[in-house]
Amino acid sequence: MPLVMPKRARLAVVGIAVAGTLLAGGPAFAASGGTASPAAQAPKGDGAHALCLRVPKLQRRIERDLTRLAGGQNVRGSVARLEARVANAKKLDHTAIATYLQDRLNTREALVGTLKQRQTDLQGVQAWCGANDNGKGAK
Repeated sequence: MPLVMPKRARLAVVGIAVAGTLLAGGPAFAASGGTASPAAQAPKGDGAHALCLRVPKLQRRIERDLTRLAGGQNVRGSVARLEARVANAKKLDHTAIATYLQDRLNTREALVGTLKQRQTDLQGVQAWCGANDNGKGAK
């Protein structure tokens, strides 16, 4: 016949077991300086090899985002569409909406410049990766 315990008693037993587990691991965790593993403390390299492997994917993503941002008024997420929404809000005298949308438009326009800069930087990374065996020897 199984042992039947009230719900409250089962919760107490589980709570005590969890607390005991945490307390048993506490001194070891504290002795290690509060980190789970010493390898997680500082990077050993610059991650060149991993970045070299991701360059094609990053290029596609940046090109896709720039294409969307440069799209016309019928393209969701484009600068032109947001400009039209700002103009409509101003025309309808919805100043709070126009202010909010204008701030989003300013951010989106700045994003275009940021993405173009990243695209240029990524071309430099791609050239470096081609000249350095995809960063395999970099530490």
